This record gives sequence, structure tokens and C-alpha cells, in this order.
Amino acid sequence: MEGSASQQWLAAMFAEHRGRLLAVAERRLNPVLLRRMSAEDIVQDAYAAATKRLDYLSNNEDVPLYYKLRTILMQTIVDAERRHLGAEARDAYRESTGDDADAMLAGIPAEVTTPASRVDRSERHALLRRAIAMLPPNDRAILTLRHFDGLSNSDCAAALGIEPKAASIRHVRALERLQKTLETMSCFCEDGRQTP
Repeated sequence: MEGSASQQWLAAMFAEHRGRLLAVAERRLNPVLLRRMSAEDIVQDAYAAATKRLDYLSNNEDVPLYYKLRTILMQTIVDAERRHLGAEARDAYRESTGDDADAMLAGIPAEVTTPASRVDRSERHALLRRAIAMLPPNDRAILTLRHFDGLSNSDCAAALGIEPKAASIRHVRALERLQKTLETMSCFCEDGRQTP
């Protein structure tokens, strides 16, 4: 695509997925960072980053465009958090008010877990991340959209450019492949219990 045609193409595609990207940004942004910028700001920054990555967006057609835009958005969030909360972490956190305490307390589970159970959960999460990374791109995309972004089946279908029934089938198959991958990693039994 020529320069102006590719810019117009990106603008149209970004507009189509903007609502979903904004919802992801609202869920993923650190509450402290939200005192300095809005989810809309992050989405705008992601769009600016996407204009510099047109080759990435137009290549590898088997990866859905929304998933590529989501990847750029997540990188933009990480960069913003490093910029505002990394080097200036103390300053950013000083901006929090007493209202934040209620939000923090709401996130603490009623039952406090033991250090051993926290380590066990952390190891399982690391294993799950490795298993997901081993899956084909389409499986990773549908699982990410459904379970990490919280999109409905119809929203996933729209984001991936497929029919809702196809999205549902893809989701079930991805879950089955994930289960098999986890089983081959020898940590999970078929009934969901952890192996000794």
C-alpha cells in the first residue's frame, strides 16, 4: 500500500476496533497511572505507535488485525507504566488519595493464603503462560480475547472477523489443545488435579 492509502486503511481499521481496545485499556491500566492519563490517551498513543508499524500490521495475515492492534496497545501500556511509574514511581504513588485504600482493600482476598500456596499458584501461572505461548497464534488469540480481555463470543467473532459459531468452535478447540499441552507438561492430570 502507498503511504496515504495505508494511513487511511489503518485509520478505518483502528476505528472499527477502537471500542474493544478502549475497554482493554480501561481494564489493564494501573489505577495510579489513571490519575495522570486516561484510557483514551493510551489508545491514542497506541494509534500513533501503530502508524509506525504498518509493515507489522499488514504482514502475517494469519494473525487477526485486532490481535496485532491489541499487542501494540499492551506495549503502549507497558511503556507508559515504565515512563510514569518506573523512574518516578514514588512521585506517581504520592498522588494517590485515601480513596485508593478502599480499592486496594477490595482486592485483598477474604482468606489470606500461605506463602507455600502463593508459590504454588505462581508456579502454576508460569506453567500456564508457557503452555499458552506454545499454542498456535489463532489459539492464543481466542483464549486471550475470551479469558484475559473478557470479550463475549460475539465480540471475539467480530474482532477476529469470523462468524460467532466459528469463534465458539475455535475457543473449544483452543481449550482442548491447551489442556493437552498442560498434560504433556506433567503438572496436571486429566481430572484437573495437580500431579505429585
